[in-house]
Amino acid sequence: MTILAGSKYEISKNIQPNFNSAEYLTVLRQGDSSVQFTLGEGKGHGSMPLDHMKLLLKKNELRYIPTKQTFLKEENGKAQIS
Repeated sequence: MTILAGSKYEISKNIQPNFNSAEYLTVLRQGDSSVQFTLGEGKGHGSMPLDHMKLLLKKNELRYIPTKQTFLKEENGKAQIS
């Protein structure tokens, strides 16, 4: 899975205390080995190793939240196929 700048992830209840009780995080940028992010509700910012973020995604501790723009692109693609 590719982690793109601007992508938003919901944080599971199990690990929210580790993220200042924020409900979501937004990726600012991805470097070679780390990811920088901001926490929702103005609760801060941080970074983590890329491998750790991938592990959290694999364990469903973080869940990708599609943006409205992504959702609309998918809907348009389905409409054109039909």
